[in-house]
Amino acid sequence: MPAHNDENRALNASLAGTVTLGDMTINRMAFGTMRLPGPDVWGEPVDPAEARRLLRRAVDLGVNYLDTAAYYGPLVSDRLIVEALYPYPKDVIIGTKVGGWRGSDKRWTGEAHPQQLKAAVEDNLRRLRVEQLHLVHLRYSDYSGVPFMDSLAAMIEVQQEAKIRHLGLSNVTLEQLKAAQQIVQIASVQNLYNLVDRRDEDIVDYCTQQGIPFMPFYPLAVGNLGRGIGPLVTIAQRHHVTPAQVALAWLRARSPQIVLIPGTSSIVHLEENIASVTIHVSKEEWKELAESPEVAAIPSFRE
Repeated sequence: MPAHNDENRALNASLAGTVTLGDMTINRMAFGTMRLPGPDVWGEPVDPAEARRLLRRAVDLGVNYLDTAAYYGPLVSDRLIVEALYPYPKDVIIGTKVGGWRGSDKRWTGEAHPQQLKAAVEDNLRRLRVEQLHLVHLRYSDYSGVPFMDSLAAMIEVQQEAKIRHLGLSNVTLEQLKAAQQIVQIASVQNLYNLVDRRDEDIVDYCTQQGIPFMPFYPLAVGNLGRGIGPLVTIAQRHHVTPAQVALAWLRARSPQIVLIPGTSSIVHLEENIASVTIHVSKEEWKELAESPEVAAIPSFRE
């Protein structure tokens, strides 16, 4: 990859600080690839070449953790990662997820049966062109009809076969996380969490106490936190930034274990997201945002 120039040193994901992910270190500003496929996370992007440029730009700006899943597209985000970055820079860590899929009707479905999970791991190894996956999140959904511990046992088995390096959990309860920790090391947790949807406060607090990286998905509430409402506007104006950047800065201040994985298909928005690492909201501003009825009324997303 090209060396960082002066501009890149001024705009760099490393300024967000780092967390320990198992035996690896990642910057707390990362990149989620969910928005790389076409509309509704389906099909090819409008401009595949631009999507590949975006991935290269993210890495050039210090992003060393990419979050993906085979069901983005499906199979689109992973292929773009390979096309843009393979052979991968030695410091780039790719995390993926298993446990779900997209049907031909675009419906999200659970695939948590042990054999499905094992097949998904094998498929990820082949498509991402790696001998071992850095990090795999078991994305669990009750509607899969498979007991959580049965799904977890399958993931432990493939980890013991050295097919995955670290095991994470996604879309889980605190009780499930604690149960999993009784039998295996959990490297990270990825649940829905943002300024307007904080139903998983207990998990964020627990991960903070345990030193477990927490990667909130939909960190901008599917873009709704980019809307100019109430203190998001006044605080953004005070810092000469956008409301979306303030919302990311709020999340980063929430816990030293939070790793931001905002997704976008725009290089401009990518750079804006990374630039948010230089914003430091005060305790008063953080509280004002957290307690604002206007902000709380912004629509979120939950399955």
